[in-house]
Amino acid sequence: MNSKLSLATLVVVGLTFAQSTQAAPRPQNVLSPDAALKRLVDGNARYAAGTTKRQSFSAERAALALGQNPFAAVLGCADSRVAPEFAFDTARGDLFICRVAGNFAEPSSIASLEFAVAVLKTPLILVLGHSSCGAVDSTIKAVNDGAKFPGHIPTLVKAISPAVKKANKEKGNLLENSTAENVRLNVEKLKGASPILKEAVKDGSLKIVGGIYHLDTGKVVLLD
Repeated sequence: MNSKLSLATLVVVGLTFAQSTQAAPRPQNVLSPDAALKRLVDGNARYAAGTTKRQSFSAERAALALGQNPFAAVLGCADSRVAPEFAFDTARGDLFICRVAGNFAEPSSIASLEFAVAVLKTPLILVLGHSSCGAVDSTIKAVNDGAKFPGHIPTLVKAISPAVKKANKEKGNLLENSTAENVRLNVEKLKGASPILKEAVKDGSLKIVGGIYHLDTGKVVLLD
């Protein structure tokens, strides 16, 4: 048996046990993957319609100081115009969020999502792209026009390039298609992330889906 894997397994099991011995801070967040997805969809519908619920932050503090059990995790873009907590009309303690320009899965975000699933028992992960994504648009310019970018920005381009190259073969708007392909590729990457996420998807305790947030309407459209 691999000693490193054994140690990692023991750590996860230990954390999971510690979490499970505590009552869920937000009992309403103990949901099936399908119920969690419906809750996101319903919350986004309220947000888009301008009928969001009033949240009482002070009333939540005592319970959340003892722990967390978010009903969904979101891998989203760092774009300042996209705020998942608002877009899905959620309260503190509801969403476990990882954000990076271009909403792609890299080691630290995968590790964070593994923590959410293995320890916090989060039943749903949403990879959330958005319209007019600057990171995707820059990658298109790099792939198709040879544009160069300073600093560490090329690491974003490298991560998003496979989606652009795939979208180049499709008909329609290149930015929209690239954004959607980027979401789909990262959904598949997370579904195959061994051992934690892949096994959770396999046993039905976790669902991983993708969606696009539309800046002009506030609506999130789920991808097939």
